[in-house]
Amino acid sequence: MDELVSIITPVYNSEKYIGETIKSVLSQTHQNWEMLITDDCSKDNTAEVIKQIIDPRIKYFKLEKNSGAAIARNRALEKAQGRYIAFLDADDMWKSEKLEKQLAFMVKNSIGFSFSGYEILRDGGNKVISVPNSLNYSQFMKNTIIGTLTVMINTDVVGEVRLVNVKKDHDSMTWAKLLREGNVAYGLNESLAYYRKVVGSISNDKLLAAKSHWNNCREIERLSIPRCMYYFFFYILNALKKHYL
Repeated sequence: MDELVSIITPVYNSEKYIGETIKSVLSQTHQNWEMLITDDCSKDNTAEVIKQIIDPRIKYFKLEKNSGAAIARNRALEKAQGRYIAFLDADDMWKSEKLEKQLAFMVKNSIGFSFSGYEILRDGGNKVISVPNSLNYSQFMKNTIIGTLTVMINTDVVGEVRLVNVKKDHDSMTWAKLLREGNVAYGLNESLAYYRKVVGSISNDKLLAAKSHWNNCREIERLSIPRCMYYFFFYILNALKKHYL
C-alpha cells in the first residue's frame, strides 16, 4: 500500500514547536507523503526553522496577508496531490505508525472519513482520548471527540475538501458539513497522535470556543434555538469530560 498522503499544516508564529511537528512526520513508517505548510504571515522565525529541515516532500508556502487558519489550510488543499488528506497543526505531533495504521484501516474498510484516538499532553500525565466506532451528524454535533490532528479523508469517496471559512471553529464546522452531506466518520480507537494545549491559543480558550461553536451552529448550520440548545448541552458536557475529568 503506497498511497500518497497530503498533510495539511497551517503555521503562524510557530517557531517553538513546528520543528517537533515536522520530525514526527519524518518519522512515519508510511513514507509516501507530502507536507504542505502554509505560513499565515508569521512574525517570528517559523520560516527559518522550517527551511532548515531539508526534504523535498516538505513544501512551504506563505500567504500574502494574514488571513486565518481556514484560508491557510485551503491554500494547501488547492496544492495537494494525494487523494488521501490528513491534517496536522503546527504544535501537535503524530506517533510514528499514525499514517500506516490509519491508511490500512481506511483501505480495509472502504472508509472515506476517519479519525483516531489521541493523547492530550499535560502536566501530571497525558490523558488518552478514546473514540467511538462511528459518528453521524447528530452524534457529532453533541460531541467534541474528532481531533483535527487525527482526521484523514479519502477524496475519491468524500469528494473535494475545503475548510468552512469562519475565523473560529472552522474545522468542526467542516466535519459537520461533511457529515450533514451524508458521510459517516469512522473512529480508529487507538491513540496515534499528541495534542499540545498551548496557553493563549484559540483552541485552548474553552469559553471562546464554546461561544464560537454556538454562533456557528446558528449561523453556519442554521439550526433552530431549541435544536442548538439540545446539541449544546451535550457539547459542553462532553467537552468537560474530555478536558477536565
